[in-house]
Amino acid sequence: MAEIEVLLDELRRGHDGDPWHGASARAVLDDVTAREAVARPIPGAHTIREILVHLTAWTNEVAQRLLTGTPTDAFEDGDWPPVLETTDAAWKSTLHAHEQAHRTLVERLAGLSSSRLAERFGTKRDQAAGSGVTYTVMLHGLAQHDAYHMGQVALLKKAIRGAR
Repeated sequence: MAEIEVLLDELRRGHDGDPWHGASARAVLDDVTAREAVARPIPGAHTIREILVHLTAWTNEVAQRLLTGTPTDAFEDGDWPPVLETTDAAWKSTLHAHEQAHRTLVERLAGLSSSRLAERFGTKRDQAAGSGVTYTVMLHGLAQHDAYHMGQVALLKKAIRGAR
């Protein structure tokens, strides 16, 4: 299987498929209510919605990098953009934005030349900016980032609902 196909499979499984590590993002988020999304069961920790906004920002950033080879101003509000509205409509909008970001990323990756995967994004390694690595490393890193944070979301759901 070509590396692009491996990456597409990894991203799709993590998002709405059957990932090795457990539930997909869609499965974890499927029954989260707007009220649960903004609950803060652990003082000082991020909410489910804050995590999803963060994940969406990074997915959009990587999709833009695939398209242009340059960073965006997506982090104008920071790595963790503020969540101001707590309505049902705002939560649905956040879920929709996350889905759209994933679709855009997958479309751009599917159209990428395989030689591009070995190219380095940025000349200097900056972990916080996700630069100084190849596109292959960046895309695997995005999948790992998503899995890490979806694990947090799953734990937050348990904390909100009480361990079952």
